[in-house]
Amino acid sequence: MRFRPEQHLRRQSDIRVVREQGRRVDCRAFTVWWKHRDIAPDLTVAPDLPRVCVIASTAAVGNAVRRNRAKRRLRETFRQHQHLVPSGCDLMLIARAATQHLPIPELAKKFSDACAQIPPPRPPAPPAA
Repeated sequence: MRFRPEQHLRRQSDIRVVREQGRRVDCRAFTVWWKHRDIAPDLTVAPDLPRVCVIASTAAVGNAVRRNRAKRRLRETFRQHQHLVPSGCDLMLIARAATQHLPIPELAKKFSDACAQIPPPRPPAPPAA
């Protein structure tokens, strides 16, 4: 599957919502924050596509070369396994130093285990009469 541009979680306000209102799954090599997206009419992405933001800090991962490598590896893991993410879910992947040393299959296993812990979205409540 492709990793489409509209699947990038870019706006700071969207990232802040995931961090403040979302849930966290610790995978040791990285942390996954997730939140089911509210359906909004101004949303430019299809409501069923998952969106992702990848973060790697200097303190946790290292210099720019290491941070970029860790982010590339996490983006590729997401791209290959995005079908495991419940529809309409926003993810924030926070890299750690172990992200760049683990083999890709092990990263994929940790990502799929984290996705298994994310429950499917609840159906919207019927309108009050």
